[in-house]
Amino acid sequence: MAEGKNEFWEWTKALLIAVGLAALIRYFIFAPIVVDGLSMMPTLESGDRMIVNKMSEPDRFDIVVFHAPENKDYIKRVIGLPGDTVEYKDDVLYVNGKVQDEPYLDEYKSQATDGPLTPDFTLAEITGQETVPEGEIFVLGDNRRFSKDGRHIGTVKIDEIVGETKFVYWPFDQIRVVD
Repeated sequence: MAEGKNEFWEWTKALLIAVGLAALIRYFIFAPIVVDGLSMMPTLESGDRMIVNKMSEPDRFDIVVFHAPENKDYIKRVIGLPGDTVEYKDDVLYVNGKVQDEPYLDEYKSQATDGPLTPDFTLAEITGQETVPEGEIFVLGDNRRFSKDGRHIGTVKIDEIVGETKFVYWPFDQIRVVD
């Protein structure tokens, strides 16, 4: 009888350790997220399931998840880093006065026949500041005509960022790494 109790206790300990490790990993390192909406089309589609890396530092053009003002998590692309100037003119992105290539927009730009994909703006027009403030980033959705992003909510505090995401794991037939 004692051997049965011992085996039960060993299985219970193993299960508790596994659940504890899974909780720690999910809370501090990786977390799943479901894309909700069309703001990141064509890069991401509504319903895509992704893994968020909570240990990464945001870099330009990374796709990040952050806590938005509406008590909701948004998924957008980092365009401006602290100290950057950001401007869109004639459907071309300028960061710190230099043209930035955005190959993830090529598909949408080729389909846009009724004006620019991204209307002209400067960071100063949106936020009242010439540069992205320290400790903050500026984000845009890839579906520029239908995205509630930095043009509407301003800059995002870095401590509101949940993490970076690159890996779509569902739907299974569309598993991929996105840029």
